[in-house]
Amino acid sequence: MKTALKVIGIIVLVIIILIAVFIYWITHLDSSLKDNYRDSIETGGVIEAAYLEDGPYETSYYEQATTQIFEKYMISYPTELETSDKKYPVIVICNGTGWKGSYSKAQQQFYASYGFIVISTEETYSWNAFGAEMCVRHLELLNEYIDDEGQTSIFYQKVDFDNVGIVGHSQGGVGVINAITDTDHKDIYKAAVALSPTNQPVATALEWSYDASLVETPIMLISGAGGGDDWVVTLEGLTDIYDQISGEKLMMRRCDTAHGSTNTAEDGYVVAWFMWKLQGDEEAAKAFVGDDAEILSNELYQDVNKNF
Repeated sequence: MKTALKVIGIIVLVIIILIAVFIYWITHLDSSLKDNYRDSIETGGVIEAAYLEDGPYETSYYEQATTQIFEKYMISYPTELETSDKKYPVIVICNGTGWKGSYSKAQQQFYASYGFIVISTEETYSWNAFGAEMCVRHLELLNEYIDDEGQTSIFYQKVDFDNVGIVGHSQGGVGVINAITDTDHKDIYKAAVALSPTNQPVATALEWSYDASLVETPIMLISGAGGGDDWVVTLEGLTDIYDQISGEKLMMRRCDTAHGSTNTAEDGYVVAWFMWKLQGDEEAAKAFVGDDAEILSNELYQDVNKNF
């Protein structure tokens, strides 16, 4: 009996290791995103296509080294911030397994072109949302920073903490859920997007615990279907996460899209979601709201469910 249990334990351990290796591998199918990465993304709706185009803002980039294990903070932002008196909404990035923020700089610059301060780190193990929490704290520091000579950071009094969103892919999707439910700043988030968040049985096996029933932040859940399917979170797994959430929520799966591609394939709707939730963009809202919402007729998406 003991021998049989030992064998079962070894098998389970091997499976967990293989799952971790596979998640790492599929997350690294592509190297760093190219500036033109959006050129290959197909769209199935007018709104989706519109918000996949460059936004109206020129963008700039700032980074700050840190002694934390995630090496540095990277911030993309509208260039006009440097001379403006406005406050700008925020998007926090949770990286997928083994994926660094520097790999997706082009995507973050794209988000920033819509008027967002976009912050990421080089964290490659993001499930517990530590990096996300530190990003918010770092923005708080920059927003108040004045040195001994009276010099301020370029972000001084420019961060709109009333409009903060968060997005993450795969393990980063787990990080999103934990950021909005289990961090000191969980209540700061006004909108969230979890792209192919690792389903709960796999997450539990990998010791990436999370509790979707605690989610109160409006959240969009997207995974892939077809293209090898997105087994990291299958339809059953995504539905299970969705069903546990009592607040405002939306789920859908993008057709013929494998797990590794869900990091970018839905960018038109990711931008539209944040434009609606963080900037009050009513045109963007039409993608999601009502019985004639664009997502309900977009043939590139299936298994759409929402409670608003």
